[in-house]
Amino acid sequence: MATLNRQIARKRRHRRIRRRVVGYPQRPRLAVFRSHKHTYAQVIDDIAGHTLAAASSRESMTKGATKLERAADVGVRLAERARELDITDVVFDRGGHRYHGCVKALADAVRTGGIAL
Repeated sequence: MATLNRQIARKRRHRRIRRRVVGYPQRPRLAVFRSHKHTYAQVIDDIAGHTLAAASSRESMTKGATKLERAADVGVRLAERARELDITDVVFDRGGHRYHGCVKALADAVRTGGIAL
């Protein structure tokens, strides 16, 4: 029951965040989803309803890497793909998750990849 309450609370926080965070073509939204094992990130244009770039930790399963290292790898790959599309500025949507751990590692890696959050 505690897991269900945690999921409901995260979804509630995400809805509250999404009221204010909107991705435009000039500045799309970088949405993060974190499951128990993996981290997923997408750059989304909410006006057109299209995903412009995406990356996940399932793409390259490096043996022995921690979840933090895999999340940072997702951020680097997403930044490369976004820069190919001439995206230099995004709005960060942490998806209701706290800004620490994997979410923070991904955001820092995107910043080092040349994308402004």
